[in-house]
Amino acid sequence: MADLKQIARHIFHQTLAAIDIPAAMRRKLTCDQGTLLIDKQCIDLSLFSRICVVAIGKAAHVMTDGLRAVLPPSTAIEGIVCAPVSPTSPINGLRYFVGGHPTPNQDSSNAAKAILALLAGTDERSLIFVLLSGGGSALVELLLDSSQTLEDVQSLHRALVTCGASIDEINTIRKHLSAVKGGRLAVAASSAMKITLAVSDVPPGRESALASGPTLPDPTTLADCHRILKTYGLLERFPPALERWVAAGSPPETPKPGDPVFTRAYFSLLLGLDDLFHPAHHAAEAHGFVTCCDNSTDDWPIERAAVNLLGQLDSLRRAHPRQCVALIADGELSSPVTGTGLGGRNSSFVLACVEKIAGRRLAVFSAGTDGIDGNSPGAGAVADGHTLNRAKSYGLDAAAFFRNSDAYNFFAKLDDAVTTGPTGTNLRDLRILLAEPEA
Repeated sequence: MADLKQIARHIFHQTLAAIDIPAAMRRKLTCDQGTLLIDKQCIDLSLFSRICVVAIGKAAHVMTDGLRAVLPPSTAIEGIVCAPVSPTSPINGLRYFVGGHPTPNQDSSNAAKAILALLAGTDERSLIFVLLSGGGSALVELLLDSSQTLEDVQSLHRALVTCGASIDEINTIRKHLSAVKGGRLAVAASSAMKITLAVSDVPPGRESALASGPTLPDPTTLADCHRILKTYGLLERFPPALERWVAAGSPPETPKPGDPVFTRAYFSLLLGLDDLFHPAHHAAEAHGFVTCCDNSTDDWPIERAAVNLLGQLDSLRRAHPRQCVALIADGELSSPVTGTGLGGRNSSFVLACVEKIAGRRLAVFSAGTDGIDGNSPGAGAVADGHTLNRAKSYGLDAAAFFRNSDAYNFFAKLDDAVTTGPTGTNLRDLRILLAEPEA
C-alpha cells in the first residue's frame, strides 16, 4: 500500500508553492507612464496628492511588497501594515504592527487607531490601496464602544470563536460592534478613492466576510446581529460593560449598498477559490489519482462534513474501482471548543475521521493554508487506516482527545501533526482525501 499520508502532504505543499501572490499582483495590476490599470479601471497617479496603503491580514507583507514592485519607484507611499509577524524588509513610508491572531493584542488596537487617524486626513485627492487577506478580523480591531479595554476585546473574540457559530455569523457580530469593520473604513475615508485588493479565504459572492469587510457594503443587519446573539447565548458571555452597551441598543447600523461612501470604492480579487483548487487538483492528478473537487461543506459542523466527504470519496471509488481516487475540499468548518487542549478545526476534522477510516485503504488530510490551526502550533493533521490502531498502541483514546479539543496533541504524539509555520498567505483550509482500490 502506498504511503497515502505522505502523498497528501506532498499535494498540500505543492499547492502552497503554486499560490504566488506577487505574480497575481503583476497579473492584476500594470503601470505604464504613471497610469495604473486594474481590471478595466485606469488610474492616473498624477491626479493624487497622497497615495496610502492599508494592509491587513496574514498575507499583508507579501501583498505590500507586490504592490510596491508594481508602482513606479518614484511614487511615494505612506500607510499602515498589520500582520501576525514582523516584516523582513520594511518599506519606507509604512508603519508596521504585529497584530494578534486568533485573539487581538495591543498592536491590533494600535493598528486600528493608526489606520483611522491616517484615513481621517484623506480627501478627494487621496488614493488608498486597501490590501486584505485572511485573519484581518482579529489582527486589526477597535470596538465602537470606546470604554472597552483590550481585555474586553479579547474576551469578546474568545466568546465568538468558541460559541459554535459559523464564520458568517461571527463576522455579522464583529461588523456591528467594530469601528473598523463592516464598511466603516470606507466611511472613514469617504471622499478618497479606495481600491481594495484581496487574497480571499471566503467563498465567492461573500467577499464582505473577508477581514469582516472593512471597505465593502455590509449585507447583514442589526436584526441579524441580535438573532445570532440570542441563538448562541452570546450576550451573557460578553464583558459586562459591552453586554450593557449592546442591550441598550447602542450599536449603529453598518453602511449598506448604495451608500455614497462607496461611490469611489473598487474591489478586485487577486486570489480566490479557484487558485486553491486548481493546483491541488493538478498535484493530485500528477500523483496518479482520479480527482474531484468539492466546496459544498463550507461552514458545516465537523462531524457532518466528515460523513459527507467520506461518502463522496466512497462514491468516487465505486465509480473508478481499479484506480486511486482523490477528493479535494476547501472551506472552514464549525468546530466548537469543548475542552482545554490544543487544536483547531483542521486537526479536529481529521480526528473525527480516525475511527471512520480505521482498517481502510484511505487517508484524510486537513490543514490551513496560512499554517495556523486554532490555538495550536500546527497547521492541521493527517491520518490513515492504521492511525486508530497506532493510537491504541500508545494508549491514546481518540474520543477523549476529541472531547478535550486536543486534536493537535493526539496527532503530535503519532508524528502526524502538520506543521509549516506561518506561510504568508491565507486562501482557505484544504482537505485532501485519498483512497486506493479495495484489495
